[in-house]
Amino acid sequence: MSSEHSLIAIKIAHTAIWAVTASAILLIPIAALRGRFRVVAWLTALILVECAVLVLNHRTCPLTDLAAWFSTNRVANFGIYLPLWLAKYNKAIFGSLFVEGELVWFWQWLNDQARRKMAPSRLAE
Repeated sequence: MSSEHSLIAIKIAHTAIWAVTASAILLIPIAALRGRFRVVAWLTALILVECAVLVLNHRTCPLTDLAAWFSTNRVANFGIYLPLWLAKYNKAIFGSLFVEGELVWFWQWLNDQARRKMAPSRLAE
């Protein structure tokens, strides 16, 4: 396989994995608001695995490192099919959305716990 074809394959894989993790981050507050706490837990676990991979690889996706073998280009989106601005600010944007989604989850979980405590007292009335 040529370098160009290898880079294309890496960029496709990288973009697909990014799409899955970005979707998971966007789904967290939606699932939380619907009371689907187990779904949120699984989505959170997926994102934390991705975060661990990034931390273990010095805050860089291993696929970016792999793409670097096949390109001398080093703009933010050289190893992924994303607009330059999104590739450049991806961690800040989706990191913030992840934290916000987790806060929605925590808030909804607290509200659910409060409702559960209230339910037995209403039955006694």
